[in-house]
Amino acid sequence: MRIATWNVNSLKMRLPHVLDWLAKTQTDILCLQELKMTDDLFPAQAIEESGYGAVWSGQKTYNGVAILYRKDQFEAPCDVQKNIPGFADEQKRLIAATFKTAGADLRIVCGYFPNGSEVGSEKFAYKLAWLNALNLWLKDELTKYPQLALLGDFNIAPDDRDVWDPKGWEGNILVSPQERQAFQGLLSLGLSDSFRLFEQPEKRYTWWDYRMLGFQKNHGLRIDHILVSDSIKNQLSKVNIDKEPRKWTKPSDHTPYWVEF
Repeated sequence: MRIATWNVNSLKMRLPHVLDWLAKTQTDILCLQELKMTDDLFPAQAIEESGYGAVWSGQKTYNGVAILYRKDQFEAPCDVQKNIPGFADEQKRLIAATFKTAGADLRIVCGYFPNGSEVGSEKFAYKLAWLNALNLWLKDELTKYPQLALLGDFNIAPDDRDVWDPKGWEGNILVSPQERQAFQGLLSLGLSDSFRLFEQPEKRYTWWDYRMLGFQKNHGLRIDHILVSDSIKNQLSKVNIDKEPRKWTKPSDHTPYWVEF
């Protein structure tokens, strides 16, 4: 099974990219972030015609998340959750769903984590509060669902290996000690950073700024992640950052990251 995450930075603009990539890779479950569309505009028919089903939570202009799944591999998921229970939030940043497999149920959680804008700002405080609420909720989720994967754009580079210029970024948003501590807090629940379970070459990233030839110079950050519970961790066989879609015409500034187990 292959599951993946991709911040598409507007599904309306990047739907052809998503459909082409799914046709090429036959990914079983794909989590999308930054749909930037309301629920009524979600391209359900086009996705259905490509052989995939979907659950989604959209929002105009910003945010929005979705989980796409191969209909020939899975029935429609159950226990769909939109946003973090008990955390009042107008932003559409999280969707979770449970898929029946031959073994235990597989819980997929797709998140578009707040950016935070600037360390010390109100948006930064919101980011930390959101992360804390996510941590508390996931603690219960992991007791219900031993097979759980948290996928998405975390807007956190966990350590200096995940930043093209650690000194230049030091103290900034996405790399602050508070954000990295929150990331470690998620790992302490019993989750693992799938990327770091395998030996990796240096300077591998999932996001590059559109400006200043960021992609061409590989001036990037690894901020898109898949965290896996122990039962999945022990089944992982391969992980990869697929840079190819970042080379396409009018690409997202993120590229897909996937794991196989």
